[in-house]
Amino acid sequence: MSMERSRINDIRLKRVVSVEGYLTLVIIFLFFMYLSYEMGEAKHILDYTSIINGSVNMFNTMMQTAHHLLLNTVFFIMGIAVLTGAFSALLSEFGVVSLINKGLSIVMKPLYNMPGASAIGILTTYLSDNPAVISLAKDKGFRRYFKRYQLPALTNLGTAFGMGLVVTTYMIAKSTLSNEGNNFIAAALIGNVGAIIGSIISVRLMLFFTKRKYGTKEGMESTGNVEYNVLKHREIREGSFIERALDSILEGGKSGVELGIAIIPGVVIISTLVLILTNGPTEIRPGYFEYTGAAFEGVGLLPYVAEKIEFILQPLFGFKSPQAIAFPITALGSVGAALALIPKLLSENLIGANDIAVFTAMGMCFSGYLSTHVAMMDGLNSRELTGKAILSHTIGGIMAGISAHFIFEFVMQIG
Repeated sequence: MSMERSRINDIRLKRVVSVEGYLTLVIIFLFFMYLSYEMGEAKHILDYTSIINGSVNMFNTMMQTAHHLLLNTVFFIMGIAVLTGAFSALLSEFGVVSLINKGLSIVMKPLYNMPGASAIGILTTYLSDNPAVISLAKDKGFRRYFKRYQLPALTNLGTAFGMGLVVTTYMIAKSTLSNEGNNFIAAALIGNVGAIIGSIISVRLMLFFTKRKYGTKEGMESTGNVEYNVLKHREIREGSFIERALDSILEGGKSGVELGIAIIPGVVIISTLVLILTNGPTEIRPGYFEYTGAAFEGVGLLPYVAEKIEFILQPLFGFKSPQAIAFPITALGSVGAALALIPKLLSENLIGANDIAVFTAMGMCFSGYLSTHVAMMDGLNSRELTGKAILSHTIGGIMAGISAHFIFEFVMQIG
């Protein structure tokens, strides 16, 4: 056994006491000291009273923000997920999804260099979430349509459309919060186009890497106990038309509840962290700001960084304010958490219709890929290509946002 790490029964092991333990303690201490220093408005590093007050404000803000996000954001997203889950299950049960798949299949080869079967992966992830494509890839009847080099690219293809329906409907639903009175339907649809462009770039880049590793000749297994061809037949529920409809609606709604529960850690943890790094103190009275420990207070670090690189962000994404950078950063880990930022950004007039288009594109294309890519690549037995998949998708997500911005500007000019 190595002194540092080893494996037993494929379990990764490391020494009980190691450098990373001390390093983690140092990072956590410095992070909380920084927040306490800023939120206590300390004059210097030895201003202990202010730092202690700042730590009280910090923890109160964290708890209040987490509580507010749970009650007012998670359950709203869950409600949308239940409705969209029920609707998508109904479409799937009665063959509407299959009809859509027939129409999309003819474009998959020229756009993505993927077989027509991969269109099912787009639909399933758009109607649910990233990992849905893995259950398809485990089906031998589905896998046999792919070359070996094409299968790992399903991770990038599926992730680019993860939670697409939830993201799109959420953005449209938030039109009423805009101080500009904008209707975000057009912006959300443009965002979907941007996500498609980003997905093509991501998949094509990923195929470049997989071709170099596997070549283009090797196919997937075509043997095994395959009961039916998933492109020619579809499984339906038992019972009459009404019974099948009710069963599909209820089961789809249940999947929406499960999705709503699954996004709680991402929304509460990541959004709380990003909000603290994004927002500033509370405005007690006009022109006077102070830390009170209330929900949504923060130290304004991300806008500060965004201001320094605004000369890059503005031409690429057209963000209305530096605070908008918080959305794509949060979407890297959880798009559900990123959606939680929208109401406050809209209510404070920090974002507009262009930002909604960019957010929809990047939210769909990123859709929390940093938290799912590793597991998805492992599920496809391509763990060694995880780094390449993440790199490809990072570029694809950025290009999705850029595309959405320029398409939105073009549409506004001709409109």
